[in-house]
Amino acid sequence: MAEREPAASEAERRPGYAAPALEKGLDILELLAASAEPLSTRLIAERLGRSKAEIFRMVFVLVERGYLARDADDRLRLTNRLFELGMRTPRPRQLAEIAIPVMERLSEETGQSVHLVVVNRGETVVIATTTGGADLSFALRLGYRRPALEATSGLLVIAFQPEAVRQRMVEESARLASDAADVAVLEAELAAIRAQGSRVSESRDVVGVTDIGVPLIGPDGHAVASIVVPHLRRHGTAAPVAAILAALEAAGAAISAQLI
Repeated sequence: MAEREPAASEAERRPGYAAPALEKGLDILELLAASAEPLSTRLIAERLGRSKAEIFRMVFVLVERGYLARDADDRLRLTNRLFELGMRTPRPRQLAEIAIPVMERLSEETGQSVHLVVVNRGETVVIATTTGGADLSFALRLGYRRPALEATSGLLVIAFQPEAVRQRMVEESARLASDAADVAVLEAELAAIRAQGSRVSESRDVVGVTDIGVPLIGPDGHAVASIVVPHLRRHGTAAPVAAILAALEAAGAAISAQLI
């Protein structure tokens, strides 16, 4: 019987181009991205199974380079640096360049803010906002994130995906959502969005705001993003939701027609 060869060690199994320092830095960024709150250096070290000294060195560099920031309690959080780098890549930049002029016209026409939103790893991310000439509107900051299942913008993107992709996006977002989703209710809601081609819903967070949104459809028939008007109702004025939805649908169609 041939003698069995000893199992390879972890170091031997790693490729020859492994970069331990880079891996530590990426581990820190990924840990903080998955955390619901800022973490101390000690907690980061504990969760990554590394010494506080080696984590401290990596954290120092990441803070210096603008990827991390310290809060008042000396805990660490991600900045928008990674988001800004992502926006420099061709696809989101091209999307924003196409969408923003149309969004600006829509904001001027409706007197409302318009948000351009994509979904990344289960979360919505606001990548552009226009406010027009309104004296009062509701707008989210660039880079604002929330679980996709808890946002009109996210549901619009998820609804217009192939089944396998849709399921993966739902699973990714469900891990981040504050409440467990009722699968039957969610499927019915996504089916209704596909049938209507839009969604109108009271804001989950802000009283007096109605979210009105449409998907932006790429050449393959699937949503690449969504645009949403957070319609702010004011005393003494009508709530022209139907008119805003019609203008939003026209804007969405104009943007989608330019996507390649």
